[in-house]
Amino acid sequence: MNAAERTRITQEELESYLWGAAVLLRGLIDAGDYKGYIFPLVFLKRISDVWDEEHDAALVAYDGDEALAALPENHRFSIPDGCHWDDIRTTATNVGAKLRASMRQIEAANPDTLTGVFGDADWTNKSLLSDSTLSGLIEHFSTTALTISALPEDELGNGYEFLIRRFADDSGHTAQEFYTNRTLVHLMARMLTPAPGESVYDPTCGTGGMLISCAAELRAQGLEHRGLRLYGQERNFTTAAVAKMNLFLHGIESGHVAHGDTLTSPAFLDEHDRLRTFDVVLANPPYSIKAWDRDAFTADKFGRNMWGVPPQGRADYAFFQHIAASLKPEAGRAAILFPHGVLFRQEEAALRENLVKSGLLEAVIGLGAGLFYNSPMEAVVVVLRANRPKDQRDRVLFINAVDLVARERAQSFLSKAHQDSILGAYKAYADQPGLAGVATLGQIAGNSYSLALPLYVDVVQSTDIAPETGDVVTAWRAAASKSDQSVGKLINLLRKEVSQ
Repeated sequence: MNAAERTRITQEELESYLWGAAVLLRGLIDAGDYKGYIFPLVFLKRISDVWDEEHDAALVAYDGDEALAALPENHRFSIPDGCHWDDIRTTATNVGAKLRASMRQIEAANPDTLTGVFGDADWTNKSLLSDSTLSGLIEHFSTTALTISALPEDELGNGYEFLIRRFADDSGHTAQEFYTNRTLVHLMARMLTPAPGESVYDPTCGTGGMLISCAAELRAQGLEHRGLRLYGQERNFTTAAVAKMNLFLHGIESGHVAHGDTLTSPAFLDEHDRLRTFDVVLANPPYSIKAWDRDAFTADKFGRNMWGVPPQGRADYAFFQHIAASLKPEAGRAAILFPHGVLFRQEEAALRENLVKSGLLEAVIGLGAGLFYNSPMEAVVVVLRANRPKDQRDRVLFINAVDLVARERAQSFLSKAHQDSILGAYKAYADQPGLAGVATLGQIAGNSYSLALPLYVDVVQSTDIAPETGDVVTAWRAAASKSDQSVGKLINLLRKEVSQ
Protein backbone atom coordinates (compact mmCIF):
# COMPACT_ATOMS: atom_id res chain seq x y z
CA MET A 1 0.00 0.00 0.00
CA ASN A 2 1.52 3.36 -1.01
CA ALA A 3 1.16 6.69 0.78
CA ALA A 4 -1.69 7.83 -1.48
CA GLU A 5 -3.83 4.89 -0.33
CA ARG A 6 -3.47 5.46 3.42
CA THR A 7 -6.38 7.00 5.25
CA ARG A 8 -4.32 9.19 7.60
CA ILE A 9 -0.87 10.78 7.41
CA THR A 10 1.23 11.07 10.54
CA GLN A 11 3.01 14.32 11.37
CA GLU A 12 6.36 12.60 10.87
CA GLU A 13 5.33 11.36 7.43
CA LEU A 14 4.01 14.79 6.50
CA GLU A 15 7.22 16.55 7.49
CA SER A 16 9.35 14.05 5.58
CA TYR A 17 7.09 14.43 2.54
CA LEU A 18 7.20 18.24 2.60
CA TRP A 19 10.92 18.52 3.24
CA GLY A 20 11.60 16.01 0.46
CA ALA A 21 10.55 18.68 -2.03
CA ALA A 22 13.09 21.12 -0.64
CA VAL A 23 15.79 18.49 -1.03
CA LEU A 24 14.94 18.27 -4.74
CA LEU A 25 15.57 22.03 -5.08
CA ARG A 26 18.88 22.11 -3.20
CA GLY A 27 21.59 23.66 -5.32
CA LEU A 28 19.12 24.93 -7.92
CA ILE A 29 17.68 27.95 -6.12
CA ASP A 30 18.61 29.89 -2.99
CA ALA A 31 17.20 28.53 0.27
CA GLY A 32 15.51 31.88 0.85
CA ASP A 33 13.47 31.30 -2.33
CA TYR A 34 12.19 27.81 -1.46
CA LYS A 35 8.94 29.15 -0.07
CA GLY A 36 8.04 30.85 -3.34
CA TYR A 37 7.98 27.51 -5.16
CA ILE A 38 7.14 24.80 -2.66
CA PHE A 39 4.24 26.47 -0.85
CA PRO A 40 2.26 27.16 -4.06
CA LEU A 41 2.71 23.54 -5.18
CA VAL A 42 1.51 22.21 -1.83
CA PHE A 43 -1.48 24.54 -1.95
CA LEU A 44 -2.39 23.59 -5.52
CA LYS A 45 -2.15 19.90 -4.63
CA ARG A 46 -4.28 20.42 -1.54
CA ILE A 47 -7.13 22.27 -3.23
CA SER A 48 -7.12 19.75 -6.12
CA ASP A 49 -7.32 16.78 -3.76
CA VAL A 50 -10.00 18.44 -1.64
CA TRP A 51 -11.99 19.24 -4.80
CA ASP A 52 -11.85 15.51 -5.71
CA GLU A 53 -12.89 14.57 -2.18
CA GLU A 54 -15.83 16.97 -2.30
CA HIS A 55 -16.76 15.72 -5.76
CA ASP A 56 -16.81 12.08 -4.59
CA ALA A 57 -19.03 13.01 -1.63
CA ALA A 58 -21.40 14.93 -3.93
CA LEU A 59 -21.59 11.99 -6.33
CA VAL A 60 -22.83 9.81 -3.49
CA ALA A 61 -25.33 12.46 -2.41
CA TYR A 62 -26.64 12.93 -5.98
CA ASP A 63 -26.73 9.24 -6.95
CA GLY A 64 -23.83 9.55 -9.37
CA ASP A 65 -25.04 12.63 -11.22
CA GLU A 66 -21.79 14.25 -12.47
CA ALA A 67 -23.42 17.54 -13.45
CA LEU A 68 -24.90 18.05 -9.98
CA ALA A 69 -21.69 16.95 -8.24
CA ALA A 70 -19.69 19.59 -10.16
CA LEU A 71 -21.92 22.49 -9.06
CA PRO A 72 -19.94 25.31 -7.35
CA GLU A 73 -21.92 25.06 -4.12
CA ASN A 74 -20.43 21.61 -3.55
CA HIS A 75 -16.87 22.94 -3.56
CA ARG A 76 -14.83 25.26 -1.40
CA PHE A 77 -12.89 26.55 -4.39
CA SER A 78 -13.50 26.57 -8.11
CA ILE A 79 -10.91 24.83 -10.30
CA PRO A 80 -11.34 25.68 -14.01
CA ASP A 81 -11.12 22.96 -16.63
CA GLY A 82 -7.52 22.03 -17.38
CA CYS A 83 -6.14 23.54 -14.16
CA HIS A 84 -6.42 20.57 -11.80
CA TRP A 85 -3.29 18.94 -10.42
CA ASP A 86 -3.89 15.90 -12.65
CA ASP A 87 -3.87 18.16 -15.73
CA ILE A 88 -0.49 19.53 -14.75
CA ARG A 89 0.85 16.06 -13.95
CA THR A 90 0.19 14.95 -17.52
CA THR A 91 2.09 17.91 -18.98
CA ALA A 92 5.52 16.89 -20.30
CA THR A 93 6.85 20.09 -21.88
CA ASN A 94 6.72 23.72 -20.76
CA VAL A 95 5.63 22.53 -17.34
CA GLY A 96 6.37 25.89 -15.74
CA ALA A 97 4.17 27.72 -18.22
CA LYS A 98 1.35 25.27 -17.51
CA LEU A 99 1.76 25.75 -13.78
CA ARG A 100 1.74 29.52 -14.04
CA ALA A 101 -1.31 29.59 -16.31
CA SER A 102 -3.23 27.18 -14.09
CA MET A 103 -2.46 29.15 -10.95
CA ARG A 104 -3.54 32.43 -12.51
CA GLN A 105 -6.80 30.90 -13.79
CA ILE A 106 -7.60 29.48 -10.36
CA GLU A 107 -6.98 32.89 -8.77
CA ALA A 108 -9.26 34.52 -11.37
CA ALA A 109 -11.98 31.92 -10.75
CA ASN A 110 -11.91 32.67 -6.99
CA PRO A 111 -11.54 36.47 -6.86
CA ASP A 112 -12.98 36.89 -3.38
CA THR A 113 -10.63 34.42 -1.73
CA LEU A 114 -7.56 33.48 -3.78
CA THR A 115 -6.37 36.65 -5.53
CA GLY A 116 -2.57 36.63 -5.48
CA VAL A 117 -2.42 33.51 -3.34
CA PHE A 118 0.11 31.68 -5.55
CA GLY A 119 2.68 34.46 -5.47
CA ASP A 120 4.98 35.50 -8.30
CA ALA A 121 7.60 32.77 -8.64
CA ASP A 122 9.46 32.58 -11.95
CA TRP A 123 7.97 29.28 -13.09
CA THR A 124 8.90 29.68 -16.77
CA ASN A 125 12.66 30.18 -16.24
CA LYS A 126 13.99 26.86 -17.53
CA SER A 127 17.57 27.76 -16.69
CA LEU A 128 16.43 27.85 -13.07
CA LEU A 129 13.93 24.98 -13.10
CA SER A 130 13.91 22.63 -16.05
CA ASP A 131 10.89 20.63 -17.17
CA SER A 132 12.45 17.52 -15.65
CA THR A 133 13.00 19.24 -12.30
CA LEU A 134 9.42 20.50 -12.15
CA SER A 135 8.08 17.12 -13.24
CA GLY A 136 10.13 15.52 -10.49
CA LEU A 137 8.63 17.90 -7.93
CA ILE A 138 5.12 17.19 -9.20
CA GLU A 139 5.67 13.44 -9.04
CA HIS A 140 7.04 13.79 -5.52
CA PHE A 141 3.92 15.62 -4.36
CA SER A 142 1.69 13.16 -6.23
CA THR A 143 2.74 10.30 -3.93
CA THR A 144 0.44 11.48 -1.14
CA ALA A 145 -3.21 12.49 -1.16
CA LEU A 146 -3.71 15.75 0.72
CA THR A 147 -7.42 15.30 1.36
CA ILE A 148 -9.06 16.56 4.53
CA SER A 149 -9.84 12.99 5.62
CA ALA A 150 -6.16 12.06 5.26
CA LEU A 151 -4.87 15.32 6.66
CA PRO A 152 -7.21 17.60 8.67
CA GLU A 153 -6.67 21.33 8.42
CA ASP A 154 -4.81 21.76 11.69
CA GLU A 155 -2.39 18.96 10.86
CA LEU A 156 -1.57 20.31 7.40
CA GLY A 157 -1.25 23.77 8.95
CA ASN A 158 1.30 22.34 11.38
CA GLY A 159 3.16 20.91 8.41
CA TYR A 160 3.23 24.34 6.80
CA GLU A 161 4.62 25.78 10.03
CA PHE A 162 7.30 23.08 9.99
CA LEU A 163 8.33 24.15 6.48
CA ILE A 164 8.35 27.83 7.43
CA ARG A 165 10.64 27.07 10.36
CA ARG A 166 12.96 24.90 8.27
CA PHE A 167 13.15 27.51 5.53
CA ALA A 168 14.03 30.06 8.19
CA ASP A 169 16.83 27.77 9.39
CA ASP A 170 18.23 27.41 5.88
CA SER A 171 17.91 31.04 4.82
CA GLY A 172 19.80 32.49 7.79
CA HIS A 173 19.55 36.18 8.54
CA THR A 174 16.68 36.79 6.11
CA ALA A 175 14.38 34.63 8.21
CA GLN A 176 13.19 37.49 10.43
CA GLU A 177 11.18 38.80 7.46
CA PHE A 178 8.81 35.86 7.53
CA TYR A 179 9.26 33.91 10.75
CA THR A 180 8.77 34.90 14.39
CA ASN A 181 9.52 32.43 17.19
CA ARG A 182 6.18 30.69 17.67
CA THR A 183 6.54 30.18 21.43
CA LEU A 184 6.89 33.93 21.80
CA VAL A 185 3.93 34.52 19.50
CA HIS A 186 1.87 32.15 21.64
CA LEU A 187 2.78 34.12 24.78
CA MET A 188 1.78 37.40 23.13
CA ALA A 189 -1.59 35.95 22.07
CA ARG A 190 -2.23 34.66 25.61
CA MET A 191 -1.50 38.09 27.04
CA LEU A 192 -4.03 39.84 24.80
CA THR A 193 -6.83 37.25 25.28
CA PRO A 194 -8.59 37.56 21.91
CA ALA A 195 -12.32 36.88 22.18
CA PRO A 196 -14.71 35.28 19.66
CA GLY A 197 -15.85 37.76 17.04
CA GLU A 198 -13.07 40.28 17.66
CA SER A 199 -10.83 41.81 15.01
CA VAL A 200 -7.12 40.95 15.01
CA TYR A 201 -4.49 42.85 13.01
CA ASP A 202 -0.83 42.38 12.18
CA PRO A 203 0.60 45.29 10.14
CA THR A 204 3.78 43.35 9.23
CA CYS A 205 2.32 39.86 9.15
CA GLY A 206 5.03 37.79 7.48
CA THR A 207 3.58 34.32 6.95
CA GLY A 208 0.59 35.00 9.21
CA GLY A 209 1.80 33.19 12.33
CA MET A 210 0.54 35.81 14.78
CA LEU A 211 -2.94 35.84 13.24
CA ILE A 212 -3.11 32.05 13.30
CA SER A 213 -1.90 31.99 16.90
CA CYS A 214 -4.89 34.07 18.00
CA ALA A 215 -7.27 31.60 16.39
CA ALA A 216 -5.33 28.72 17.96
CA GLU A 217 -5.61 30.35 21.40
CA LEU A 218 -9.39 30.45 21.15
CA ARG A 219 -9.55 26.90 19.84
CA ALA A 220 -7.38 25.68 22.73
CA GLN A 221 -9.94 27.16 25.13
CA GLY A 222 -12.79 25.42 23.34
CA LEU A 223 -14.13 28.74 22.06
CA GLU A 224 -15.40 29.57 18.58
CA HIS A 225 -12.37 30.72 16.58
CA ARG A 226 -13.76 30.92 13.06
CA GLY A 227 -15.57 34.17 13.82
CA LEU A 228 -12.32 36.05 14.41
CA ARG A 229 -11.80 38.73 11.80
CA LEU A 230 -8.14 38.54 10.84
CA TYR A 231 -6.26 41.26 8.95
CA GLY A 232 -2.63 41.35 7.91
CA GLN A 233 -0.39 43.38 5.63
CA GLU A 234 2.99 42.28 4.26
CA ARG A 235 5.33 44.21 1.98
CA ASN A 236 6.99 41.13 0.43
CA PHE A 237 4.66 39.76 -2.25
CA THR A 238 5.81 36.14 -1.98
CA THR A 239 5.57 36.17 1.81
CA ALA A 240 2.09 37.74 1.64
CA ALA A 241 1.03 34.91 -0.66
CA VAL A 242 2.41 32.35 1.81
CA ALA A 243 0.41 34.05 4.59
CA LYS A 244 -2.80 33.66 2.58
CA MET A 245 -2.07 30.00 1.95
CA ASN A 246 -1.13 29.49 5.60
CA LEU A 247 -4.46 30.87 6.80
CA PHE A 248 -6.41 28.66 4.39
CA LEU A 249 -4.45 25.55 5.33
CA HIS A 250 -5.21 26.21 8.99
CA GLY A 251 -8.90 26.26 8.11
CA ILE A 252 -9.23 30.04 8.29
CA GLU A 253 -11.12 31.30 5.25
CA SER A 254 -12.19 34.70 6.60
CA GLY A 255 -8.71 36.21 6.81
CA HIS A 256 -7.63 39.26 4.83
CA VAL A 257 -3.98 39.57 3.84
CA ALA A 258 -2.94 42.59 1.78
CA HIS A 259 0.32 43.15 -0.04
CA GLY A 260 1.99 46.52 0.47
CA ASP A 261 4.05 48.79 2.69
CA THR A 262 2.12 49.57 5.87
CA LEU A 263 3.90 52.88 6.49
CA THR A 264 3.39 54.34 3.02
CA SER A 265 0.11 52.66 2.05
CA PRO A 266 -1.86 51.15 4.94
CA ALA A 267 -4.29 48.72 3.37
CA PHE A 268 -7.17 48.74 5.86
CA LEU A 269 -9.21 51.93 5.98
CA ASP A 270 -12.74 52.73 7.08
CA GLU A 271 -15.50 54.28 4.97
CA HIS A 272 -14.04 57.73 5.64
CA ASP A 273 -10.55 56.76 4.46
CA ARG A 274 -9.22 56.83 8.00
CA LEU A 275 -7.23 54.03 9.55
CA ARG A 276 -9.42 51.09 10.50
CA THR A 277 -9.11 50.28 14.18
CA PHE A 278 -8.90 46.81 15.74
CA ASP A 279 -9.52 45.01 19.01
CA VAL A 280 -6.18 43.20 19.01
CA VAL A 281 -2.88 44.02 17.31
CA LEU A 282 0.15 41.73 17.36
CA ALA A 283 3.29 42.70 15.48
CA ASN A 284 6.97 42.05 14.95
CA PRO A 285 7.90 45.07 12.79
CA PRO A 286 11.19 45.05 10.85
CA TYR A 287 13.55 46.63 13.32
CA SER A 288 15.51 49.83 12.81
CA ILE A 289 15.04 50.05 9.04
CA LYS A 290 16.68 53.02 7.37
CA ALA A 291 15.00 52.98 3.95
CA TRP A 292 11.61 54.50 4.70
CA ASP A 293 9.80 57.66 3.63
CA ARG A 294 10.35 59.95 6.61
CA ASP A 295 9.26 63.04 4.69
CA ALA A 296 5.85 61.54 3.96
CA PHE A 297 5.47 60.49 7.59
CA THR A 298 6.21 64.04 8.71
CA ALA A 299 2.98 65.12 7.00
CA ASP A 300 1.14 61.82 7.48
CA LYS A 301 -2.46 62.14 6.38
CA PHE A 302 -3.51 59.44 8.83
CA GLY A 303 -2.16 61.35 11.84
CA ARG A 304 0.30 58.62 12.81
CA ASN A 305 2.95 61.10 13.95
CA MET A 306 1.17 62.10 17.16
CA TRP A 307 4.27 61.37 19.26
CA GLY A 308 6.67 62.90 16.74
CA VAL A 309 8.72 61.92 13.70
CA PRO A 310 11.31 59.16 14.18
CA PRO A 311 14.90 59.58 12.96
CA GLN A 312 15.63 58.48 9.40
CA GLY A 313 17.91 55.70 10.58
CA ARG A 314 15.27 54.00 12.73
CA ALA A 315 11.64 53.55 11.74
CA ASP A 316 10.68 51.64 14.90
CA TYR A 317 8.57 54.45 16.33
CA ALA A 318 6.82 54.91 12.99
CA PHE A 319 5.48 51.36 13.28
CA PHE A 320 4.88 51.96 16.97
CA GLN A 321 2.65 54.96 16.26
CA HIS A 322 0.87 53.20 13.40
CA ILE A 323 -0.08 50.43 15.82
CA ALA A 324 -1.20 52.88 18.51
CA ALA A 325 -3.38 54.67 15.94
CA SER A 326 -4.87 51.31 14.89
CA LEU A 327 -6.27 50.46 18.33
CA LYS A 328 -9.96 50.69 19.05
CA PRO A 329 -10.27 53.48 21.63
CA GLU A 330 -12.70 51.55 23.81
CA ALA A 331 -10.99 48.16 23.99
CA GLY A 332 -7.93 47.93 21.76
CA ARG A 333 -4.73 46.27 22.96
CA ALA A 334 -1.43 45.46 21.30
CA ALA A 335 1.70 43.40 21.91
CA ILE A 336 4.70 44.44 19.84
CA LEU A 337 8.07 42.75 19.57
CA PHE A 338 11.00 45.19 19.44
CA PRO A 339 14.73 45.25 20.09
CA HIS A 340 15.67 46.68 23.51
CA GLY A 341 16.94 49.93 21.98
CA VAL A 342 13.44 51.41 21.72
CA LEU A 343 13.42 51.62 25.51
CA PHE A 344 16.37 53.98 25.94
CA ARG A 345 17.93 55.31 22.71
CA GLN A 346 18.55 59.02 23.15
CA GLU A 347 17.54 59.93 19.58
CA GLU A 348 14.00 58.73 20.35
CA ALA A 349 13.73 60.34 23.79
CA ALA A 350 10.99 62.82 22.83
CA LEU A 351 8.96 60.09 21.14
CA ARG A 352 9.31 57.87 24.19
CA GLU A 353 8.18 60.67 26.51
CA ASN A 354 5.05 61.17 24.44
CA LEU A 355 4.44 57.42 24.42
CA VAL A 356 4.51 57.36 28.22
CA LYS A 357 2.31 60.45 28.50
CA SER A 358 -0.25 58.92 26.10
CA GLY A 359 -1.36 56.56 28.87
CA LEU A 360 -1.36 53.61 26.46
CA LEU A 361 1.78 51.94 27.79
CA GLU A 362 0.70 49.04 29.99
CA ALA A 363 3.78 46.81 30.22
CA VAL A 364 7.37 46.33 29.09
CA ILE A 365 8.64 42.75 29.10
CA GLY A 366 12.33 42.05 28.56
CA LEU A 367 13.05 38.58 27.19
CA GLY A 368 16.17 36.49 26.82
CA ALA A 369 18.60 36.31 23.92
CA GLY A 370 17.93 34.41 20.71
CA LEU A 371 14.18 34.87 20.40
CA PHE A 372 14.71 37.08 17.36
CA TYR A 373 15.14 34.33 14.80
CA ASN A 374 18.78 33.52 13.96
CA SER A 375 19.97 36.49 15.99
CA PRO A 376 21.50 36.68 19.49
CA MET A 377 19.69 39.98 20.09
CA GLU A 378 17.48 40.23 23.16
CA ALA A 379 13.82 40.93 22.53
CA VAL A 380 11.33 43.12 24.35
CA VAL A 381 7.55 42.94 24.16
CA VAL A 382 5.77 46.27 24.63
CA VAL A 383 2.09 46.06 25.54
CA LEU A 384 -0.32 48.90 24.77
CA ARG A 385 -3.90 49.06 26.00
CA ALA A 386 -6.59 51.65 25.39
CA ASN A 387 -9.07 52.51 28.13
CA ARG A 388 -6.96 50.97 30.88
CA PRO A 389 -8.30 50.33 34.42
CA LYS A 390 -8.27 53.55 36.46
CA ASP A 391 -5.90 52.16 39.07
CA GLN A 392 -3.28 51.39 36.40
CA ARG A 393 -3.43 54.45 34.16
CA ASP A 394 -0.58 56.23 35.92
CA ARG A 395 1.65 53.16 36.16
CA VAL A 396 3.69 50.86 33.92
CA LEU A 397 4.61 47.25 34.62
CA PHE A 398 8.17 46.12 33.91
CA ILE A 399 9.02 42.41 33.72
CA ASN A 400 12.61 41.29 33.39
CA ALA A 401 12.44 37.72 32.11
CA VAL A 402 15.87 37.50 30.50
CA ASP A 403 16.55 34.22 32.31
CA LEU A 404 13.23 32.65 31.35
CA VAL A 405 14.38 31.16 28.06
CA ALA A 406 15.34 27.66 26.98
CA ARG A 407 17.79 26.61 24.29
CA GLU A 408 17.73 23.38 22.34
CA ARG A 409 19.58 22.45 19.15
CA ALA A 410 20.92 26.00 18.82
CA GLN A 411 17.41 27.52 18.97
CA SER A 412 15.96 29.59 21.81
CA PHE A 413 12.33 29.24 22.86
CA LEU A 414 9.92 29.83 25.74
CA SER A 415 8.81 26.65 27.46
CA LYS A 416 5.25 26.32 28.79
CA ALA A 417 6.61 26.99 32.29
CA HIS A 418 8.39 30.13 31.08
CA GLN A 419 5.25 31.41 29.39
CA ASP A 420 3.18 30.71 32.49
CA SER A 421 5.66 32.58 34.72
CA ILE A 422 5.70 35.64 32.48
CA LEU A 423 1.93 35.57 32.02
CA GLY A 424 1.45 35.25 35.79
CA ALA A 425 3.60 38.31 36.45
CA TYR A 426 1.75 40.24 33.74
CA LYS A 427 -1.66 39.42 35.21
CA ALA A 428 -0.53 40.14 38.78
CA TYR A 429 0.65 43.65 37.82
CA ALA A 430 2.65 43.97 41.03
CA ASP A 431 6.23 44.13 42.28
CA GLN A 432 7.97 40.78 42.39
CA PRO A 433 11.62 40.90 43.48
CA GLY A 434 13.93 39.83 40.71
CA LEU A 435 11.12 39.57 38.14
CA ALA A 436 8.70 42.51 38.04
CA GLY A 437 8.35 46.10 39.13
CA VAL A 438 5.56 48.67 38.80
CA ALA A 439 6.66 52.27 38.22
CA THR A 440 4.57 55.41 38.37
CA LEU A 441 4.66 57.90 35.52
CA GLY A 442 6.38 60.27 37.92
CA GLN A 443 9.17 57.78 38.52
CA ILE A 444 9.58 57.29 34.79
CA ALA A 445 9.67 61.06 34.27
CA GLY A 446 12.38 61.23 36.93
CA ASN A 447 14.42 58.89 34.78
CA SER A 448 14.03 61.20 31.76
CA TYR A 449 11.42 58.79 30.38
CA SER A 450 13.94 56.01 29.88
CA LEU A 451 12.23 52.62 29.96
CA ALA A 452 15.41 50.62 30.47
CA LEU A 453 14.52 47.61 32.61
CA PRO A 454 17.41 47.88 35.12
CA LEU A 455 15.95 51.18 36.32
CA TYR A 456 12.74 49.53 37.51
CA VAL A 457 13.43 45.86 38.26
CA ASP A 458 16.45 43.81 39.19
CA VAL A 459 18.10 42.02 36.28
CA VAL A 460 17.74 38.26 36.58
CA GLN A 461 21.14 36.82 35.87
CA SER A 462 21.19 34.45 32.91
CA THR A 463 22.44 30.94 33.60
CA ASP A 464 24.26 31.10 30.25
CA ILE A 465 26.46 33.96 31.46
CA ALA A 466 29.23 33.63 34.01
CA PRO A 467 28.41 35.48 37.29
CA GLU A 468 31.05 38.13 36.81
CA THR A 469 29.96 38.67 33.19
CA GLY A 470 26.31 39.01 34.23
CA ASP A 471 27.25 41.62 36.84
CA VAL A 472 29.17 43.62 34.25
CA VAL A 473 26.30 43.51 31.74
CA THR A 474 23.80 44.61 34.39
CA ALA A 475 26.02 47.45 35.57
CA TRP A 476 26.70 48.56 32.00
CA ARG A 477 22.99 48.73 31.12
CA ALA A 478 22.14 50.73 34.22
CA ALA A 479 25.10 53.08 33.70
CA ALA A 480 24.16 53.60 30.04
CA SER A 481 20.61 54.51 31.01
CA LYS A 482 21.76 56.94 33.69
CA SER A 483 24.22 58.48 31.24
CA ASP A 484 21.40 59.04 28.77
CA GLN A 485 19.37 60.74 31.51
CA SER A 486 22.27 63.05 32.41
CA VAL A 487 22.84 64.01 28.78
CA GLY A 488 19.12 64.70 28.35
CA LYS A 489 19.01 66.91 31.45
CA LEU A 490 22.10 68.81 30.27
CA ILE A 491 20.57 69.42 26.84
CA ASN A 492 17.34 70.69 28.42
CA LEU A 493 19.33 73.02 30.70
CA LEU A 494 21.28 74.43 27.75
CA ARG A 495 18.08 74.96 25.79
CA LYS A 496 16.58 76.94 28.68
CA GLU A 497 19.68 79.13 28.95
CA VAL A 498 19.68 79.84 25.21
CA SER A 499 16.01 80.78 25.26
CA GLN A 500 16.50 83.28 28.12
